Amino acid sequence: MKAVLLALLLAPVLAVAGAGAAPPRAEFFDDFSQPDLDALRASGWVLREGGGHPGLPGARFSPQQLGLAGGLLTLRLSTDGTPAHTTLAQLCGPRKFLIGTTTARVRLRDTPGSRDPIIQSFFLASPLKHDYDPDFSEVDFEYLPHGGWGEPDTRLYGVSWHTVRLDPWQSFNQASILPGSFDGWQWLTVQVEATRTRHYVNGRLIGEHTGRNVPSQPMAISFNHWLAAGAVAGAAREYTFDVDWVLHVVGRTLSPQAMRQRAAALQRLGRDRVDTVPDRGLTSECNL
Repeated sequence: MKAVLLALLLAPVLAVAGAGAAPPRAEFFDDFSQPDLDALRASGWVLREGGGHPGLPGARFSPQQLGLAGGLLTLRLSTDGTPAHTTLAQLCGPRKFLIGTTTARVRLRDTPGSRDPIIQSFFLASPLKHDYDPDFSEVDFEYLPHGGWGEPDTRLYGVSWHTVRLDPWQSFNQASILPGSFDGWQWLTVQVEATRTRHYVNGRLIGEHTGRNVPSQPMAISFNHWLAAGAVAGAAREYTFDVDWVLHVVGRTLSPQAMRQRAAALQRLGRDRVDTVPDRGLTSECNL
């Protein structure tokens, strides 16, 4: 069973709609202005390397699939359709985020004519210690521009997870699905409270999830770009998507508009990175 802390239930949940609200007590912000990957690591990010879930068995993650230029983080996926020649990208922050609001500005990308089942993801997650781990926590956005997972349609998911078994696959979650293309810049916001989560796309509420699907453990902010089963072997090809910035505000339920306004205010002040969120002494494993 997931533990719910009384302190979180008793704490007031504040909804802030305007730019004139007082600055939050604790927040994390990064607009990816670092000059190189070494500076990204020094900022506290984990650049995933090696194999493992998600993606095709035999594919690998490489830090070289991450790029920084012009204030953008780019995640590349390279493949010829075979696992041995598929290289993926993932970036994970420190594991210290739970109750609060998180927004990222991302540029999702479609590739007309491609049917490669790529997944472009923004999420927060804790480690999965074992199959059906009852304390597993994850909230995510996953975009399938070319279809995948047994369905041909382009779609965007907002999901809150209870638990999962990876092999053979069995998952327990609540998912909200938006059909159609989301090619281009999007604002993705997730609110995590003690008893519910809410997912927003460009300020539009797409789903509210409750019960055991609500996170209970500190999570790491993460982005990844991976390939599901179903790609056709052939010529080498590459896909990318971009992240402009990410913002997390601790312990407060803020509107998507308020999050955008706060990010804009930090950028006007030249604050390209802010981290006043207390460390929890937890390892960001970056392996899921």
